[in-house]
Amino acid sequence: MSPVVVLLVLAGLSEAVGRILPLVARRPGMSRTFVAGLLLPSGLVQGAAFALWPPTASTLAGLVHSPRPPGGGLVWTPALVTPLVLAAVVAFPLLGPLLHLLLLVGVGAGMAAPLAAATGLGWWAAAGCVAVSGAGIGFAVEAVRRLVVAVSATRAPEAVA
Repeated sequence: MSPVVVLLVLAGLSEAVGRILPLVARRPGMSRTFVAGLLLPSGLVQGAAFALWPPTASTLAGLVHSPRPPGGGLVWTPALVTPLVLAAVVAFPLLGPLLHLLLLVGVGAGMAAPLAAATGLGWWAAAGCVAVSGAGIGFAVEAVRRLVVAVSATRAPEAVA
């Protein structure tokens, strides 16, 4: 497994930990297996969302401006993805939403220069493509998250012994 894939999975798990641990803190009776059952799929989904960010930005940049032939696009490198592993530290609600946003903006700014070089766009246009694609993926993941919460809320509650 490549180091980038490992880092993306760790970043996804880190993001999921940052979102699930406050839930666990508010509901101390949750079992460890239930928390692990929440953590693993949500970490993989978040890791997949992180993995989709550069190809989506490259596709969007190709739609905006494509003087060069397709094929050379933006890809994750270990240097670009490593800051995302810090997501658990800054993703805690009420502790660091602004820090979390700054982390994502910093990673996106780091992706803008390689995207600009790969597509021939200016830095600002490439940064716009990265921002729009990141926001779109973020909104899609949040919509799925809210849908899962709504569907799980309609089920009968578990009996607590």
